[in-house]
Amino acid sequence: MSDTIRLSQARRGDRGVIIQVGGHCHHDEHALELERRLLELGFVEGARIELLHEGLVGGDPIAMKVDDMRVALRRHEAAGLVVRIDTALTTIAEPAADQVAA
Repeated sequence: MSDTIRLSQARRGDRGVIIQVGGHCHHDEHALELERRLLELGFVEGARIELLHEGLVGGDPIAMKVDDMRVALRRHEAAGLVVRIDTALTTIAEPAADQVAA
């Protein structure tokens, strides 16, 4: 089973494939520049992605593995990427220390 979401909505342990880079809004110079930079960093359609870490304050920034590379982005930058999350591949986050039975 899989779900299509914006990368900014992903949570730690989510794995999937990038299916769209940018919103293809050609009248917004800022959006075009961000899309270009993401492509240069390796965020291309078909790249495998795994969310490794979320920042403590508001979950920002997020660190991820893109194919064999590790990258950190702010969530508003990650919103420009659409991913297909494969729920069969998604790992379950480890329980917090206070939830582990002694």
